Amino acid sequence: MAHLTLTEPVFELLSEVAAKQQVRAFVIGGYVRDRLMGRDFRKDIDVVVEGSGIDFARAVAHKLGKSAQVAYFKNFGTAMIKLGDLELEFVGARKESYRSESRKPIVENGTLEEDQARRDFTINALAVGLNPLSDEIIDPFGGLLDLENKILRTPLLPDQTYSDDPLRMMRAIRFASQLNFEIEADSLEAISRNKERMRIVSAERISEELNKIILSDKPSVGFNHLFNTGLLRLIFPEMADLHGIETVNGKSHKDNFYHTLQVLDNICPHTDNLWLRWSAILHDIAKPATKRYEHGHGWTFHGHEDKGARMVPDIFRKLKLPLNDKMKYVQKLVFLHLRPIVLSKEEVSDSAVRRLLFEAGDDIDDLMTLCQADITSKNREKVKRYLANFEIVKIKLKEIEEKDKLRNWQPPVSGNDIMITFGITPGKEIGIIKSAIREAILEGIIPNNFEEAYEYMLLEGTKIGLIPVKRLSTSISDSEEPSI
Repeated sequence: MAHLTLTEPVFELLSEVAAKQQVRAFVIGGYVRDRLMGRDFRKDIDVVVEGSGIDFARAVAHKLGKSAQVAYFKNFGTAMIKLGDLELEFVGARKESYRSESRKPIVENGTLEEDQARRDFTINALAVGLNPLSDEIIDPFGGLLDLENKILRTPLLPDQTYSDDPLRMMRAIRFASQLNFEIEADSLEAISRNKERMRIVSAERISEELNKIILSDKPSVGFNHLFNTGLLRLIFPEMADLHGIETVNGKSHKDNFYHTLQVLDNICPHTDNLWLRWSAILHDIAKPATKRYEHGHGWTFHGHEDKGARMVPDIFRKLKLPLNDKMKYVQKLVFLHLRPIVLSKEEVSDSAVRRLLFEAGDDIDDLMTLCQADITSKNREKVKRYLANFEIVKIKLKEIEEKDKLRNWQPPVSGNDIMITFGITPGKEIGIIKSAIREAILEGIIPNNFEEAYEYMLLEGTKIGLIPVKRLSTSISDSEEPSI
C-alpha cells in the first residue's frame, strides 16, 4: 500500500473541520500526483467532500478568519479559498452523465468512488483522506502503477471518457507532452475514433490546452499526437497542411510539418516566451500556399514570409488568441525570419545589418533566437557552416547597434523640425525628407545624429524646392523652444 504524508499545515486544519462537520473529505488530483512524482507540488489543491463543498468551505473560511480570501460559485457547487500562495478548491463528490450535444454534465451527489470514476485519468484520480487525516493513498483504478509506468489511462472505458468530455482528448495529449508519458494504446485509438466530438468544444478551451502543449519541454510530442489522431486537422488545419513531401523530376522538398516541429523543439531550451514559440510554429505556415516547382531549379517558396505574416491574424482569430501586440509581435517575427539566415549565407554589409536592426527593433534578440533554431539540416557540415556565419552576423549586429543606436530607431530630425526650418505645414514633403534621412542613415551615408541629419535635411529640402526660413541648432523634440 503506497503512502503520502500531507505536509502543508493547512491539512491539519481541514482535518479538524471535517471531523467537526462529520463529513468525509479528501485531497485529490494534481497535488497528489505531483507530490508522488517528486515534482514541485501544485499550489492549487483540490478537496472533495462527500456532502456540500460550499458548506465545508464556509466552515474552513470561518476557522481561518480574515487571513483567507473566499469565493463561492453556487452555480457550479464549488468554492475557492486563497491562503497565501495556496489556492484551495472545494467541491462535493459527484457523479456525472452527459448529453451528446454538450460537454456540460448533469451532476448528482455521489461518493468518493463515483467522483474518482469521473476523473479524466487514473493518475488524477488518486486521493488521500482528511477525516481522519491519513497518508494512505486511495487508488481504485491502478493510478499508482500507471504513474510508475508513465502511462495515461482513463478510469472508465476511453470511448466513454472522451465522448462525454472531448476536451479530455486535448488534456491527454497535453499531459503526454508535459509529463513525458505514453498514452495507453486503447486510449490513443479512442481519441482518433472520437475526434469529431472536439467540434462541440469552444476555441478558447482548445487554445488553452494547445498553449500548455506549446509551453512543454518538448512540444513535438504533443503535436505528433495531435496530427496522428486527426485532431490537428480539426483544430489547426493550417499546421496540418504543412505535412507531406512532393516529388517532381526526382526532386523533393522537405516535410515542412516535421521541420516546424524541429524548429519548435530547438527553440524551447532558449525561451519560455509563449509567443516566440508561436513564431516558431508559424514561421513557415505559408509554404503550402507558396510552393512552386521551377524547372532547372527545384522547389521554391517565394514570399512565404510575407504571406505567412498576413495569415497570422486569421489564425489568431480562429483560435481565439489575443488580437493585440502579441499577435503583431508574432507577425513581425514571421515576416523577418529569413533575413538573418540570408545574411548568414553571404558577406554581411553594414547597411543590411542596419536595416535589420531598424525593422526588428527591440525584438532583434528574439528574432535571432528564432532564426538560429531554424537552421536545420541532415548535412552536419552545412549546419556547422551556417552557424559559424550566424555568429558573424550576431557580432556585426552588436557592433553596429553600439555604434549607430538603431534599435527602436527614432528619426534624429522630427517632422516639427522640418516644418519650422522650412516654414511649411504638414504635407507629403515631410514624409519625403524623413524617408531620405532614414535611407541615408541605413546606407551609412550619414551617422545617426541630429547635426548630420539636419544638414542632410537642408540638402534634401532644397532638392524638392523648399527654402529654409529658420535654422535650428538642436531638435525641437529635445528643447521647448528652438534655437534660431
